[in-house]
Amino acid sequence: MMTLPPISGRAAFVIVEPNFDVDLIIGVSNIKLKDPEELAQLAFADFEPDFVASVKPGDVIVGGENFGYGHPHYPPMIGLRYLGISAVIAESFSPGYWRGEISMGFPQVACPGILRNVRRWERLEVNWAEGIVRNLDTGWEAPFDPIAGPDLAMLEAGGLINYLKSKGA
Repeated sequence: MMTLPPISGRAAFVIVEPNFDVDLIIGVSNIKLKDPEELAQLAFADFEPDFVASVKPGDVIVGGENFGYGHPHYPPMIGLRYLGISAVIAESFSPGYWRGEISMGFPQVACPGILRNVRRWERLEVNWAEGIVRNLDTGWEAPFDPIAGPDLAMLEAGGLINYLKSKGA
């Protein structure tokens, strides 16, 4: 049984293109930065200069097919987490990106059909117990792809390190 609390937040950014490289969130030239606050201030600046000012804790990012494609690095998502982004909900995910973010304890939700049914700033809910993503503004809902047991265990523990500690490793 899942113990994750529901996620509820606005779609702060909707990325429609498939194979989106998350490095673009902060700009490839900034990929070696380490400071979470500095990374947060760069989030989506090349797409929308006022993005940081419009985000609220709990907001989510919505993405297209194979979200995270490429050679995903951790800094872009560190910046988004620092801003309070609570999850990424996408049509599907690149396996390398998925594994890295799940191991960090950052929720990733694969929900086919999400792009056709969500507009920016609409309120979304991920109900883990029901396995459903809901658009609270339109009433649309759809099941999300089940999360494999080990991945779910890492999410529930808050990431791989906490998971291993809970197992005495």
